Amino acid sequence: MRLGATEIILIIILALVLFGGGKLASVGKSLGKSIKDFKNEIKDDTPDKKDSDSDGDVKA
Repeated sequence: MRLGATEIILIIILALVLFGGGKLASVGKSLGKSIKDFKNEIKDDTPDKKDSDSDGDVKA
């Protein structure tokens, strides 16, 4: 099932009617910030040397 241009436009118009422009902008901003933070955490996610044993496994 694929969404065409008409369906996407209809979904956008429906979201604007339900939430309004200001609320939609703030939701988009917070969603973008969350995705950016998530990507940074994934990239920087390296185990600390004090929490891992010699095999590289993290201790519980």
